[in-house]
Order: sequence, then structure tokens, then C-alpha cells
Amino acid sequence: MTGILYGIGAGPGDPELLTVKAFRILSESRVIAFPKKRSGEKSYARQIIDAYIDPQEKDMLGLVFPMTKDPVILEREWNKAAEAVAEKLESGENVAFVTEGDPMLYSTFIHMKNVLQKRMPNVKTEVVPGISSVNGTAARLNIPLADGDEHVAIIPATNDRDALKQAIETHDCVIFLKVAKVAALISSVIRELGLEEYAHAVTKVTSSDEVVWTLDEFERAEPNYLTLMVVKKK
Repeated sequence: MTGILYGIGAGPGDPELLTVKAFRILSESRVIAFPKKRSGEKSYARQIIDAYIDPQEKDMLGLVFPMTKDPVILEREWNKAAEAVAEKLESGENVAFVTEGDPMLYSTFIHMKNVLQKRMPNVKTEVVPGISSVNGTAARLNIPLADGDEHVAIIPATNDRDALKQAIETHDCVIFLKVAKVAALISSVIRELGLEEYAHAVTKVTSSDEVVWTLDEFERAEPNYLTLMVVKKK
């Protein structure tokens, strides 16, 4: 029989935030797949679960999901990753695909699932939700994302000043993801709107490498890919 593909949410960074169900499936699955940006590089998702598994007892399948918008490279690498997973599934092995945060929120698991289903239309997939960086950040900052009739938005930051400004103006709270690439622009928009005191940036939230910045500190920092910005108007 064909194996089951599990999408496992490992949480935002703190290993203790892994769910009991995720732990059980990781324990029961012989094949554990995880994404990484390039060959030979450490995987943040794997780092989160390392405390719970013995890699000597598992088939650890590192899959490359490159950080590029080149469609040729993306298609090649995604297909290569899907083929590696399909081989395990077709042999009858269940595969636990681990991703930081939640598997169904801006996750590499979404890409894997979509590409794999083209190759194996009848493949069975099950998702184990995880705590997202958005929830982790709200808890870390002790800031409620939404209450009552308030509106909240989760938006990947882009190089579009008008879109960034509109998002802030039309929502009570906005969480901008992947802000490192547009750090100067997003800071400029927040200052234009006079919301400096209501903006906070966090990188690798809840992990041992977590850093929290005010807007002033963020503008002097060198944020990495796993950095988000919360703007909560009061």
C-alpha cells in the first residue's frame, strides 16, 4: 500500500511548542522529510524537532526548496523533492514532512503537496496543525492580534508602498511576513502614518535565537528571512 504524507507543523521555534500529535507521528514515522534552502545547509524545521528524534533510527530526508523566483529552478527543485518523497510513499513508507510554523500557512508543505498530487493524484495526505510565528509573536509581545470586531491581516511584505500603507490603514492589526527584503520601505510607511510606537519586529520567535526589536532598533538591525513585523493600532 502507498504510504501517507503527513504535514507536520513544528511550531515557531521553541521545541516545547510541538503538539502531542506531532510528536506521536514523528515517533511512529520512519521517514522524516524537512525543507532547507540549499544543499548542506541546516534546516530550521529540523532544528526544532531534533530534541525529539534520534536521526540514527530514522530515514532523514532533507529536501531543497531554493529561495529564488526563477521558475525554471523552482520547478526543477520542487519536482526533485516530490520525486524523493514519492519514492518513499510508493514503497509503503509514511513520510512526515516537517515545517516550521503551520503547514497550511505560507509553508513549503503547500508546495510539496501540490507538486506531489500531480504525480500521485490518489496520495493520502494528513495535516497536523502547528503554532504559527504569528501566534508565537502575539504571545511573546503580549499583544492581542484581534478582539471583538477588530480586523487583522497577515500579509507577505512586498515592494509596494501603496499596498503596505493601505493594509495598515484598513486593518486594526497587520502582521507583515518576510520583512527583511523591504525593511527600509516598511519602516518609512509606518513612520509616515505616525505608528512608530505600535510597531514591533521579531525574528525566530520563541527560539533560542529570538530577537525582538522596536522600530528604532529594527532600522539599525540586519533582519533575516524569518522576521515579521506587527503593527497593532490601539
